[in-house]
Amino acid sequence: MTPRPVRIAYQLGQQHADYATIRDTVLRAEDAGVDIVFNWDHFFPLSGDPDGQHFECWTMLGAWAEQTEQVEIGALVTGNGYRNPDLLADMARTVDHISGGRLILGIGAGWNERDYREFGYEFGTAGTRIAALGDALPRIRARLAAGAPAPVRQIPLLIGGGGEKKTLRLVAKHADVWHSFGSADTLRRKSGILDAHGADVGRDTARLVERSVGVKRPPQEVADDLTAAGATLFTIGTSGPDFDLDLVRPWVAWRDERS
Repeated sequence: MTPRPVRIAYQLGQQHADYATIRDTVLRAEDAGVDIVFNWDHFFPLSGDPDGQHFECWTMLGAWAEQTEQVEIGALVTGNGYRNPDLLADMARTVDHISGGRLILGIGAGWNERDYREFGYEFGTAGTRIAALGDALPRIRARLAAGAPAPVRQIPLLIGGGGEKKTLRLVAKHADVWHSFGSADTLRRKSGILDAHGADVGRDTARLVERSVGVKRPPQEVADDLTAAGATLFTIGTSGPDFDLDLVRPWVAWRDERS
């Protein structure tokens, strides 16, 4: 099996900053050589002033599709409960065309209660949200397939989450990329559980599902262990008002040294 290429992503949490700063940060991230730029799908800041400045995720992705040229773009991750699955698929297809085929459709069950309550969505329980995600994923795939024109490419589906019984089962059935957080040992253990689910559903997840992980430390401290555990996509996250790319540069340099 040909090894997957190592990729570096930058997640920009769009809080506490004006849009001009966000736009400039995306350009700086692309210039720095990252492979992917993500935002997040929340309606309010997650840290600092809870009522501070914030912008909506998918509207922003449409703008990023126009302003960027090479990087892939996406949400890490879309909250499934915020949009009708067929509508989300059509939004994704449209942004995919605007970007020339550079969209990653990241999605998860959702977790932040304030987003649900203040925007009028039913929060439910973790179980009902995961069940809703399971119902939505086939609808998303079907709507993408029915779109006219079809997506530029088969849009990669990224699922975020680490629940071992239910979420990883959905990853095994549907995902092209699985995003997780935690140590190399956690990644290795949960990756094994994912592959067991893959065997149950008849899908070779070791080959078909890319392992993505969030990183907060320099590559010389964690990269060897994480790659040995199977990770090939490494995401550095920051948020406003001052978007820091300091950790991006050593990760990009590490990627380039490997290649």
